[in-house]
Amino acid sequence: MSYNNQVEVYVSEFKSWKDFQNFRLSVRQEARYFRSKLSDEFLDTLLATSKNRVKNLSKNSKLWRAQLGQEWREDENGVEEALPHPPSRMVPRTENVFEGRANPKGIPFLYLASEQETAMSEVRPWLGSSISLGLFSLEKDLRLIDLSLGHDKFIFYFNEPNSEEREKAVWYDIDRAFSRPVTRTDNHTEYIPTQIIAEFFKKNNFDGVIYKSNFGSNGYNIALFNIEDARLEQCHLFETKSINIDFQEVANPYFRKNLDGKDTFVRSKIISIGPVDKDQD
Repeated sequence: MSYNNQVEVYVSEFKSWKDFQNFRLSVRQEARYFRSKLSDEFLDTLLATSKNRVKNLSKNSKLWRAQLGQEWREDENGVEEALPHPPSRMVPRTENVFEGRANPKGIPFLYLASEQETAMSEVRPWLGSSISLGLFSLEKDLRLIDLSLGHDKFIFYFNEPNSEEREKAVWYDIDRAFSRPVTRTDNHTEYIPTQIIAEFFKKNNFDGVIYKSNFGSNGYNIALFNIEDARLEQCHLFETKSINIDFQEVANPYFRKNLDGKDTFVRSKIISIGPVDKDQD
């Protein structure tokens, strides 16, 4: 909450449609652990505008979690057989927890999905790889924040829009930030804004966040703040039989040019689609 002349005032609307972008820049490059007043106001506004994004999941609801790989053991004839990972491998262990979209290193969250295909796609398997797929059941009723409303929408304004449009733009930006695929090679500072938002909702008595998958699936991802809120019921082993990958160029290319006897690189003014014309400027 914000303060004005020592009077407690709730900030109920965003100041700009770029508020998440400004927040992301601030916590990554300026102040992280002792945040600025503007960053705290941004988080308070998130809470104030989150009412239509609260979603409840009932006890015993079923969700999926995938992990790459399998276990091997010998049968009674000494022949090795493949099995799904054991239960201990299907839940995160504190000592092995890496930076995630919602969790900082060393603090485990339980990442689940609403559909089998979504869970398996999120681990980014390669052709022929094995995937252990666990079915989890919720141990209690959960109260979550649904970030997926308006997924795939992108809004850009040259001038500040009205309050309603600002709110939509900010929440769309947050959804895209959570949905962006995570890899071990990422710059971990990219995760800081979404980790802070997740921790903020955890502090305000939410059990997790829901966000859309970016892997062409109709399913949703769910990050639970307490790994004890869901229990493994069964586990299956799958093999990846095919992978469909679609590419789209998203930036102008650059080309090597010889200018005044020196090689240099110049950027094209046209996004190329298909074969590159070597003579293109």
